[in-house]
Amino acid sequence: MAPPGGSAGPTRLAKVCRCVSFSACHRLHSKFLSDEENQKLFGKCNNPNGHGHNYKVEVTVHGKIDPTTGMVINLTDLKKYMEEAIMQPLDHKNLDKDVPYFTNVVSTTENVAVFIWENLQKRLLDGTLYKVKVYETDKNIVVYKGELSFPQS
Repeated sequence: MAPPGGSAGPTRLAKVCRCVSFSACHRLHSKFLSDEENQKLFGKCNNPNGHGHNYKVEVTVHGKIDPTTGMVINLTDLKKYMEEAIMQPLDHKNLDKDVPYFTNVVSTTENVAVFIWENLQKRLLDGTLYKVKVYETDKNIVVYKGELSFPQS
């Protein structure tokens, strides 16, 4: 006997979102620019001693609702993946000094979102990760969906 809403019925798709928060510090500074250019471009965020944020991250996955479990993904698994991909490498860290990814990559929120995406991609089934949304502040938010470049027109 097929489960309710099982194979005899339509395939149901859903998006599942889970949030975490972490604290980290960083300095916006590009090794490819002079100190003067960095100061002009990044202003107070180029403070040599850095500055901190309480980041909020929303991870959205999507897929078919399994007719047996009723889930797109087991939230216990997603929680574990987010702990490994976000919390362990980033929480209470100096992004520029403690996270090797940012050795030659400016630790902007855009690049933090890419870092999180790439770390989660290693743990999730292909095509499951839909969106990473990173709140640096209540007013500064980055959404990344794995895009590599804009399509050519």
